[in-house]
This record gives sequence, C-alpha cells and structure tokens, in this order.
Amino acid sequence: MVRLNRKLDPTRTGQEAEKLHADLHKRIVGQDEAIDQIVNIYQMYLAGMNGPGRPIGNFLFLGPTGSGKTRLVESTAEGLVGDARAMIKIDCAEFQHSHEIAKLIGSPPGYLGHRETHPLLSQEVLNQYHSEKIKLSFVLFDEIEKASDALWNLLLGILDKATLTLGDNRRVDFSRALIFMTSNLGATEMGSILRPNLGFGAAEIARRHESGQLDESTAGKISKAGVEAARRKFTPEFMNRIDKVVVFKPLGQAELRQILGLELNILQQRVFNTSATTPFVFSVTEPAKEFLLREGTDLKYGARHLKRAIDRALVHPMSNLIATQQIRGGDLIKVDFDPDANEMTFSKEAEDMPAYAMVQMVESSGLPMPQLSTGAVVEVPKIAARGRRTLAS
Repeated sequence: MVRLNRKLDPTRTGQEAEKLHADLHKRIVGQDEAIDQIVNIYQMYLAGMNGPGRPIGNFLFLGPTGSGKTRLVESTAEGLVGDARAMIKIDCAEFQHSHEIAKLIGSPPGYLGHRETHPLLSQEVLNQYHSEKIKLSFVLFDEIEKASDALWNLLLGILDKATLTLGDNRRVDFSRALIFMTSNLGATEMGSILRPNLGFGAAEIARRHESGQLDESTAGKISKAGVEAARRKFTPEFMNRIDKVVVFKPLGQAELRQILGLELNILQQRVFNTSATTPFVFSVTEPAKEFLLREGTDLKYGARHLKRAIDRALVHPMSNLIATQQIRGGDLIKVDFDPDANEMTFSKEAEDMPAYAMVQMVESSGLPMPQLSTGAVVEVPKIAARGRRTLAS
C-alpha cells in the first residue's frame, strides 16, 4: 500500500455530466442555477450515489411564465435521449377535481369504465423511451399548483418511495425517473421586486435586470419570494420530499437577445428539415432583429411573447413567399426592416446555391445548431450530400 497526501478536487464533473452541462447551456439562456442542479443530480446518478428507493431527482421549478421551465425539461430529455418529446407531460389543470385522478391511475375493479380507462402513468408509458444505453424517464407535472389535493397526495408516494399503485393494484416503479414540477407561484412578487415603483435604487435594479446582471441581493429576494409562495401553497410533507427547489429569474433584454438568436437558428433548421425539396437560407439584419425584440419584449410573458413575434413578423410572411414560389430551393433571402413602413422586408440576394454551401453558411454564422428532434441532425447532412443535384432537379 502506498500512502498519499494528494488533494482531490470535488468540483470537477465527469465527461457525461460535462457534456450535458454544455448541451443545456446551448439551449437555455439565463438560468444557470437550474442547469447546475440538474447536472449535479445526473452526476450523482451516474456515480450510483443517488438515494435508493427514490426517484433519481425531484425538482420544483418556480418562476414567471416564459422563463424556460418547461423548455429546460425538454432540453434535458433532448440532451440525454435525443428527443425533446421523450417525456411524460401531465397538465395539472386537467386534475382540479379529485375524481379526475382516475385518468392517471385508472379506475379500480368494480367501478364503471374499469377496463376502458387506460392509466397515463403505467410502467409501459414510463419506459417507452428507454434504450439499451440510457434507461431514464422524464415526468413533468406542469403548473402543479392548479392540481387538486388528491394529486398532491398521490405525488407523496412517488416522490418518497418511487412507487405508484394503479387502480388494478399494479405497481409502477419511478426509481429511474426524473420528476419535474413547474409552477408560476411567486411570479407577481418577483415582478414587484424587479420593477419597484418607489425607491432610490429602482432605476438601477431595472437597468441590471435588462442587462442580465442582477446583484446578489436582488437575486436572493427573487428566490426567497418564489420559495415562500410555494411554502404557503404546499404542505410541509410535500415540500420535504422535493430535492431541489429552483427559482427561475425573469428574463431581461440581454437574455431575450440571445434567445432570439437561438430561435432564428431553430427556424433555419426547420426550413432545412421540413422543406427538403426547397431548402433555402435566410439572414436577418440587425435592424430587423431590433424590431423583433421590440415587438417580442414583454416582461409578463417572457420568451413566449418573443416566439409569437417571430411567428407573426417572420414565419407567416415567409410561408406565403414559399407557397407562391417567390422563394425557391437554393435561394438566399435577406430579411430587413423598413422604418418608414414599420414592417419587415424580404429580398432575394442569391439563387441556385448548392446545398453544401447553404449548410456552411449557417454553420459559419456562429450560432449553435441545436437538435430539434431525433431526425434533425440527420436531415442537414442529407441535404449537403445531395449537393447541386437537389437544386438542379
């Protein structure tokens, strides 16, 4: 035996966890704490150090709408199993009455509709996205505060013992599941902290929020407001079964600008994936981006308002141009903004570009290329491989 006095570094993470960390940062903007908590739990799972007889992790995500709570769950599933849809999403607004729990666990024998009611949380449903490499399940209870007490009581057994008993007495094992719960609790209080009507530092707080550089004191107040709102709503035994309570901060102008770049790149991939016979490239000028930001900035609705602005000002007009064959395969489309008309303009800068050149142009833009679905990363190379022949046809 060789005795050593070598100092170890517990802050380092393994290769798989580091890969997930980098992947989530490409897709999620402004929510570093939430990403770190997911990566930490995943690292514990990989090392076999997560608690036995419990789910891999129980998360409660708090924060205003449009701050990325649901998107982070989708991105985690996408980063680990390659499909953003590889999760079981339970809309808790559908379970506001206790009798509606039968939709989750099925009706017990002897009750009307026993054989016709198929439970939403069976073992088959939970394991449907398992593969030989990764056997993980992602379960999202969206807007958990809208559910009835019956659903909260049902969750107590899942969060603590990783088991659920169905109506026909079958047991469902959640020991390989990541449980996510989202809620908008505390959003009003967070908005009041960021936009105080009075006070010497009101303008400074607003400026820091817009630039995405909140000081520790304000960030602490936001987190405290969210946690206190959850504690007022949920029982102590429910809160005690949650591993990580993460408060998502409202997004400022700086974060929305980064999200705009991601959304435009996702739209470009959508063009490649769904318009395989007529792939084209579009570029958006800075004035056009500023217009989209002005139209899509609303502190109450976060990034979702920005997505609606992109659909309204960019996607819908571009769809008309495709349908009327004003845009064809191999075109380079420039999207600009006309301040006099206060609208977006579209012009054709080039045509008959080979597909491989279009792919290179998108990759050289400096924007990350997130995967949209299991087939997304396959389609673009297929287009590139066809080269000029696709456009010539």
